[in-house]
Amino acid sequence: MNPVTLYNNDIFTNVPVEAPVERNFYPYADNGGECTSLGIAGADFCLMASDTRKSSGYSIHSRYSPKAFKLTEKAVLATNGFAADGLALTKRLGQKLEWYKHAHDKEMSTPALAQMLANTLYYKRFFPYYTFNLLGGIDEQGRGVLYSFDPVGSMGTEVCRAGGSSAALIQPFLDNQVALKNQQGVQQTPLSLEAAIRITKDSFTSATERDIYTGDYLEIFIIRQEGTTIERIDLKKD
Repeated sequence: MNPVTLYNNDIFTNVPVEAPVERNFYPYADNGGECTSLGIAGADFCLMASDTRKSSGYSIHSRYSPKAFKLTEKAVLATNGFAADGLALTKRLGQKLEWYKHAHDKEMSTPALAQMLANTLYYKRFFPYYTFNLLGGIDEQGRGVLYSFDPVGSMGTEVCRAGGSSAALIQPFLDNQVALKNQQGVQQTPLSLEAAIRITKDSFTSATERDIYTGDYLEIFIIRQEGTTIERIDLKKD
């Protein structure tokens, strides 16, 4: 520390100046991003899946903390990022959907719900929900639709998308097996529901072998015109 000369009561004194102390405020944590979710949109179905491990660093906080939530009978939301913001966002969307149903006497369609989610995220852009979201479901024509969002509401339409800690491992596999990218002479045929479920299970089985943040249980939401069903399977717990 370098002393500086101060003038105090007509006396020059040498007083050391301390280094400035930085104060900061960071309210976020990536305790919900350290899990994995994916979505696959088919011709007449949409499949949403997420593991249930909640962890931070090398600590497992919960082995069953779902990250995928059924919003309507034809729409499911999967969140990654800050777990508290994911729950707050899901609760906010649930309130808006309830108000919409009381006002219009029907459930909101999945494309309209995607736009409402984008608007909700954008309105909070100056103090955003720290969540990376996938919304999948069935549209008014009975087709599978899948939307991806960043924390400030930018929205894109997808065929297959992975999010979370294992996204870099799973997304190339989905691009190859679902979108049929980097394959020559392959006939483009509609993906069956059975094939989508098999690809999902294989994706998470491989991810749990290579990613310590993915594991415990896998919840698969199968969304069809008739409604939504849930399948739960065990993953590695170490």
